[in-house]
Amino acid sequence: MIRSLTLAILLAAAASPLAAQPAATPAAPATSAPIDYRPAIADAARPATDRERDAVRKPAELLEFAQIAPGEQVGDFVMGGGYVTRLLAAAVGPAGRVFAFQPTEFIAFKKQYGDDQAAVDAAYANVDAVAGPFAAPAFTTPLDTIITVQNFHDLYLKPFPAGTGDKASAALFAALKPGGTLVVVDHSAADGSGTTLSDSLHRIDKAAVVAALTKAGFTLDAESDRYKHPDDPRTANVFDAAIRGKTDQFALRFRKPG
Repeated sequence: MIRSLTLAILLAAAASPLAAQPAATPAAPATSAPIDYRPAIADAARPATDRERDAVRKPAELLEFAQIAPGEQVGDFVMGGGYVTRLLAAAVGPAGRVFAFQPTEFIAFKKQYGDDQAAVDAAYANVDAVAGPFAAPAFTTPLDTIITVQNFHDLYLKPFPAGTGDKASAALFAALKPGGTLVVVDHSAADGSGTTLSDSLHRIDKAAVVAALTKAGFTLDAESDRYKHPDDPRTANVFDAAIRGKTDQFALRFRKPG
């Protein structure tokens, strides 16, 4: 009896024309509202010296390009004095975490690097200080994003052994979650110069950065001209008074496949 009833139902369904079935309405693609980074920039914990540099360093544009969101786990590769670290701490909020890396070689060269790192670590509950060899940043938590600003060229300075750039690129790749991103901002060197001007001018050819990180497994996700200065001939040391703060820079966002 049950088998007969089931068969009848199946035959009735088969006899019904497909056109009689209502078409499914496709779901609208999910969209997320743009993140407002103004509160992070207005964070009262940011010192006046940071605010004075905002016009040149464009913090809102940097955070937007890096796609930083509240709650993320983010790394600042070579935190320097902490300008980017403080922005990230405010942007990811109390549910997020910022791992502020300072190379031990930098701290050994200049004690201020260690002092600055300790001060930022003490000032923010969601910042963890990380130290280690330049080529082997000791990030212990898989990260959503890593940002490095004006420091990638340092991997090719003469005091560091050959291969430091490749080792660091591989370490940054390993530190990210699948699908995670690496944002690199640096001073532009002449096209075709590779890494040869890293020591003398503290600049690097954008193509050399793309080549190194592609070799490490990254794919280039996006680039931005927000730091572009076409009038910079790219022939002067970035610390020269005539050009400092007005150098032509590139911004690249790489993604770890996943």
